[in-house]
Amino acid sequence: MQWKTFGEFIAQKRKNAGITVRGMAEQLDISPGYYGDIEHNRRVPPTETLSKFIGIFHLGDGEQTLLYDLAGKARDEVSPDLPGYIMENDLVRVALRVAKEKASQDDWRRFIDDLESKR
Repeated sequence: MQWKTFGEFIAQKRKNAGITVRGMAEQLDISPGYYGDIEHNRRVPPTETLSKFIGIFHLGDGEQTLLYDLAGKARDEVSPDLPGYIMENDLVRVALRVAKEKASQDDWRRFIDDLESKR
């Protein structure tokens, strides 16, 4: 399924896990109303709560990335797992600035393919 929003993703994961809204709120240590706002895309929780979702739903790497990307998109910000990495690495910041000015989608695809071939 193609997830359009963070709330849709979380709601489906909760339902698949057989957890009620109230039960999910308890596990996250937030109010049911606040949790309902998350599922209805009225709020995006802080990064600490995103980490709790990962543990509760036992998300693998791909789904963790999706969770962070959907949360970032909802906030209209960079995915919350990336700012720390970007700010801790001078070369990453330089590369992003150069890429912003000069890189095409094909350049990025080749770069990603090259990095993935090293695994």
